[in-house]
Amino acid sequence: MGGVREPAVAGLFYPAAPGELRRTVESYLAAAPFEGTPPKALIAPHAGYVYSGPVAAAAFASLAAARDTVRRVVLLGPTHRMALAGMAIPSAAAFSTPLGEVPVDPEAFEIAKGVPNVRVFDAAFEDEHSLEVQLPFLQVVLEDFRVLPVLVGQAHPESVAALIDALWGGDETRIIVSSDLSHFHDYETARRLDQHTAELVETLRLEELTAERACGYHPLRGLLEVARARGLLVHAVDLRSSGDTAGPRSRVVGYGSFLVG
Repeated sequence: MGGVREPAVAGLFYPAAPGELRRTVESYLAAAPFEGTPPKALIAPHAGYVYSGPVAAAAFASLAAARDTVRRVVLLGPTHRMALAGMAIPSAAAFSTPLGEVPVDPEAFEIAKGVPNVRVFDAAFEDEHSLEVQLPFLQVVLEDFRVLPVLVGQAHPESVAALIDALWGGDETRIIVSSDLSHFHDYETARRLDQHTAELVETLRLEELTAERACGYHPLRGLLEVARARGLLVHAVDLRSSGDTAGPRSRVVGYGSFLVG
């Protein structure tokens, strides 16, 4: 492991200036208060902050009470610019954002390398935003943590579940899946589709999830496989679209935040 993966979408998906970025994230979190036990796992969207930031905050705010406890975050998301078979992890020693560097967890890296269908493949991470946009939220919410970024391509739920199980850990570890929901329908169609998708997620009906319902359906199905096996509950804490936040309603992208525990 070595080197730093520099941000690819700072100034595009989120502010590039550190002060502005921190204020933006803090404002989203302040608007999404959470009371309850921090969950073991989250599902959060990954679009530009102006569109999905308020929805993502509803998930990340749930970790605030575990700020001094969480030391490892396993972050799984889809690829948008490259076809990928199986799962990829990076060789970088850290991922950088305008808020600073987040170390990659070397122990988690070694564990992941031993899981079938996982390989070190840096090219998949070069321009990918699905994991990067989650990091500033984690940097604001948590105190001192390391991350294992995992990009999930064509992979069976059982394969993804095996990786998640291997890295499950205890209170020091949290699992985050990055995914948006429906893409490019009119507002009312998207609302209906996303509501049904939320019901599938909450009832662990992972077999019915497809790319048309969630771009991160491969890592999402893996997490739901684990939730089913471990008897965990999933519930939505926010469900909106770009038509609710910052975009027109003629062609929207859906977003949902879910807690797993």
